[in-house]
Amino acid sequence: MIEVQGLAKRFVQGRGRHARTVQAVAGVDFTAADGRITGLLGPNGAGKTTTLRIAAALLPADAGTVRVDGIAVAERPREALARMGVLSDARGLYPRLTARENIVYYGRLHGLSGEQAARRAEELAAVLDMAPMLDRRTEGFSQGERMKTALARALVHDPANIVLDEPTNGLDVLATRALRDALRRLRDDEGKCIVFSTHIMQEVERLCDHVVVIAHGRTVAAGSVAELAAATGERDFEETFVRLAFPESAAASAATSAATSAATAAATPHAGAPR
Repeated sequence: MIEVQGLAKRFVQGRGRHARTVQAVAGVDFTAADGRITGLLGPNGAGKTTTLRIAAALLPADAGTVRVDGIAVAERPREALARMGVLSDARGLYPRLTARENIVYYGRLHGLSGEQAARRAEELAAVLDMAPMLDRRTEGFSQGERMKTALARALVHDPANIVLDEPTNGLDVLATRALRDALRRLRDDEGKCIVFSTHIMQEVERLCDHVVVIAHGRTVAAGSVAELAAATGERDFEETFVRLAFPESAAASAATSAATSAATAAATPHAGAPR
């Protein structure tokens, strides 16, 4: 389980008189449960990546806490990271190593013996359907092959919690479907807690059990796709998202639509009216 409470983070851009403070995260709260896929949904710049980097101990928070299976990341980062597998937006494979060697190397870094790491590489190759590419150098891999290798590397120490930052970026349709299938198996067969960020509506609708909508650095809504749609009275999830993340824009659009409808009605002759 991953618990995020009251998270805040600001950055200073520029120097001297040109310096300005950017509030990247201003109050993110959510709980990602075991055996469930939790999606962080928000537009670019909403604070999703910053939130996940804080969760992965890559950035310190200005305020708030992140706990992984009850372990505070800021206080005990090594213990928390031992419980997490992180797939960041920078996948950084070693191009001269094979997929197997990349996976085994990370297994050794996590404290596995050579035998244990080699066994995990074989197990993950079966789970992620990557046996044909296991002994090829990663140099020249397709985006889908790189994604599978990076995901296997993140899972080599069998973490209970998996964090992925926009994992489908750059993937084609088949690679995206393969990733979805792999995440479902990890959820259903192994009970993993999975958190991933995205701005793609279809990914959320097809994959997520729980959705956290983030806008302007804050959590603005949370629930299942059906619950969020019911709360906004919308059938289309894209419209649901716009209403939750951009309420001012949604209100302005509704007002424009109403005005257009009224103008159209006024210009249309009524039945029985003189022509």
